[in-house]
Amino acid sequence: MTATIPSNLLKYDPNDLERLFNRLAQKVLSETRLESSTQRIAMHPAYQQIIGLGQPVVPLLLREVERKSGRWFWALKSITREDPVPKGDRGKTKKMTDAWLAWGKQQGYQW
Repeated sequence: MTATIPSNLLKYDPNDLERLFNRLAQKVLSETRLESSTQRIAMHPAYQQIIGLGQPVVPLLLREVERKSGRWFWALKSITREDPVPKGDRGKTKKMTDAWLAWGKQQGYQW
C-alpha cells in the first residue's frame, strides 16, 4: 500500500521517495534497536536525513507510527512544527500515537 502525498508537497517521485524513506528507516531501526535514548536515536544520521526530506515524508512517518513504532514522534514534530500530544500524554506511546494519527487525518494526510 502506497502512502498518498499531497501533490503540492512533492519534490521527489513518490516511488523514489518511499524507497529512500524505507531504506533510511530500516537503517535507523536496525542500528538503534538497543538504544533507549530518544535523543540519540533522533541524532542518528539516517534519522536526520529523514527529517531533511521534509513534508513529503509525513504520511510515511504516520504509516510507521500506526504500524509499530513511536520512534518517529521527534521527526514528525521537527518536520511539521506541530505537537498534537497533550502534555499529560507525553511519554505514553499509545496516546501519543493516537494523537499523531488523529492530527494526520485532520490535516488530510493518507497513508
